[in-house]
Amino acid sequence: MDIHEILKYLPHRYPFLLVDRVISIEPGKEITALKNVSVNEPFFTGHFPYHPVMPGVLIVEALAQAAAILSFKTMGTLPDGNSVYYFVGIDGVRFKKPVMPGDQLILKASITRHAQGLWKYAARAEVDGMLVTQAQLMCTLRTV
Repeated sequence: MDIHEILKYLPHRYPFLLVDRVISIEPGKEITALKNVSVNEPFFTGHFPYHPVMPGVLIVEALAQAAAILSFKTMGTLPDGNSVYYFVGIDGVRFKKPVMPGDQLILKASITRHAQGLWKYAARAEVDGMLVTQAQLMCTLRTV
């Protein structure tokens, strides 16, 4: 999926859209997506200006956005103005290595459970094949 299709599945926009491309997706199972980390990201001006590091919470948010795309593809639907896909929980998050400008963040999420409107995922982010972040994520779709 290119950025134009991603924009159909996520309500986020710059500077909070954190998925640039979907590399592969198997609805009902897993997704692999990427985020190109640029020195021009607005958070780098304040998050260690002399040693820029991508904030861990934004890495986790990028994983949640990839998971949301997987969920919508699995449901065979697009989000609409009457619903919001909420991030409702994180367990076991671990940050293994800093993510720096110039890195290509590979986002992977697999569905571990889906019941009663609650989605659970095993998620991991990698740079150059090395694990940088892992977590179990929980999300839900709600009508607003």
